[in-house]
Amino acid sequence: MYVLVVNCGSSSIKAAVVHADSGRAVADLHAERVGSAQTEILLGGAAADVRVDASGSHQVVLAASLPALLGALPADVQIRAVGHRVVHGGERYTTPTVIDDQVQAGIAALVPLAPLHNPANLAGIQAARTVLPDLPHVAVFDTAFHATLPRRSRTYALPADLAARHDLRRFGFHGTSHAYVSRRAADWLGEPVDALRIISCHLGNGASLCAVEWGRSVETSMGMTPLEGLVMGTRCGDVDAGALIALARAENLDLDQLDDLLNRKSGLLGLSGSSRDMRDIEAKAAKGDDRAQLAVKVFAHRVRKYIGAYAAVMGGVDLILFTGGIGENSSLVRNHAAQRLEFLGAHLDVERNRDARASATQPVVELSGPRSRVRILAVHTDEQHEIARQVLATVRAGAVGSDRTIPIAVSARHVHLTTDAVAALFGPGHRLTPRNPLSQPGQFASEETVTIVGPKHSIEHVRVLGPVRSRCQVEIARTDEFALGVDAPVRMSGKLDGTPGVVLIGPAGRLELKDGLICALRHIHMTPADAEEFGVKHEDVVEIAVDTAGRDMVFRDVVVRVSDKYALEMHVDTDEANAAELSRHAQGELVQTDGVARLVRRQG
Repeated sequence: MYVLVVNCGSSSIKAAVVHADSGRAVADLHAERVGSAQTEILLGGAAADVRVDASGSHQVVLAASLPALLGALPADVQIRAVGHRVVHGGERYTTPTVIDDQVQAGIAALVPLAPLHNPANLAGIQAARTVLPDLPHVAVFDTAFHATLPRRSRTYALPADLAARHDLRRFGFHGTSHAYVSRRAADWLGEPVDALRIISCHLGNGASLCAVEWGRSVETSMGMTPLEGLVMGTRCGDVDAGALIALARAENLDLDQLDDLLNRKSGLLGLSGSSRDMRDIEAKAAKGDDRAQLAVKVFAHRVRKYIGAYAAVMGGVDLILFTGGIGENSSLVRNHAAQRLEFLGAHLDVERNRDARASATQPVVELSGPRSRVRILAVHTDEQHEIARQVLATVRAGAVGSDRTIPIAVSARHVHLTTDAVAALFGPGHRLTPRNPLSQPGQFASEETVTIVGPKHSIEHVRVLGPVRSRCQVEIARTDEFALGVDAPVRMSGKLDGTPGVVLIGPAGRLELKDGLICALRHIHMTPADAEEFGVKHEDVVEIAVDTAGRDMVFRDVVVRVSDKYALEMHVDTDEANAAELSRHAQGELVQTDGVARLVRRQG
């Protein structure tokens, strides 16, 4: 399926007709200096025969140039949908969303969160919907990939009522790029992305890092706006808020002047005093320019600092990726950023790095040395391909779906044991005694219980579930974390690498687990037939709506697990069930907008 991908920046427009599976572009349009008398429009790399008024807006330029782009298509190419990059989706839009008038108004309401980008994105939407009114238009949000950020990562330490009233929280950006390169690198390695801990470094005029743990964003350097985090072309990144207050007072700056300083006059431009382009800065640094040298050092130092922090957040790292214009091309920045990471097991090969360039023709390049336990790669990003893929998934999901509801079960704290662990806790030769069957075929709650001992307190009479497994696993709720004095990561069952351990006590002995303690990620069990009916597949991330206690609630970030051994059921933990006031026989349904299931297809 061919998708028209529209990406409107603050002063530029990129549009291309892309094959959603292969990523091949069959026609492209590029406009620069939009909104000025020097607007330049290129079609297929050559000057387009398109006339627009001087200082024409994004909408004016697109309305005039889109027909030319469509007219340049090969005869056998038919566009099936239009995908729009939208920078900020806020709390509301966490998945690709089919655009109607209501959604368009919702995006407009988010302009205060992204005043440089969302207005341009909206102009592209308005123009394309006018030119192509009969096609589905889908918004793909930069912030959506980061909808999985845990509360500890996304929350600012501000008064809670004030933060809630003004949506003051961390959202993150560059989500389409981080999602694309993480999956692309995993495919290149022959590993599933949900089996890896990845640090993705998107380095360009805008720059951010993302910790991708088992396919999910769990930390990212940009915040409520794209200003937080790394040093960027003209953005300052992290700065002490107190310093900004002092500066505003000393220089008598109003809020607009402060905004202009931080977003347009700082970063590499402010440090170097000459350019925001790393290529220019590196050239000056090589000639001995002290400010240019400092700009490179500060930029790379900030990247290295975040890499170390994100390795700590995930309890380790398997893969470090460099992408974006700087990440793919600057061996100097990569060399500085990857220095002193040997303590993580990450060894950059200086010779490999020196001439390495990631590109469309060579999308993945190895940078790590033979002794490196952590793979280091340069990966070419292709955000328009990722947008096209997500649009395709959304449109296909709209062609299927089901009116069936999904039973919801509350999963209380419990323990899974190996045969050896059963013997250690209950005596040699002991076998688990079934107490009652569980909803999933072949599984049961046993008569046996254990005590979980944490650094702070213990929890007694925790049920053991059967049958035995190949690895011990202890699943607890968030409230249990504080009772035990532990920090259990949110994980899918079986994803136990890098998790903390705990002590179990049974009637016959004591067992110290080195790992295996998790808070279970909410998930849905379903058969392959169920998955086909709902239009989902294994490892999809979906949203489930529940009508409970007289109010609507949406559970986000619900992972689909597909097996012919499963029965259809969604599992949530005790804390979530209590907060939602779920009844014993609660039912949920896939959230749909205009008939299109809101799915995050990060795996396929």
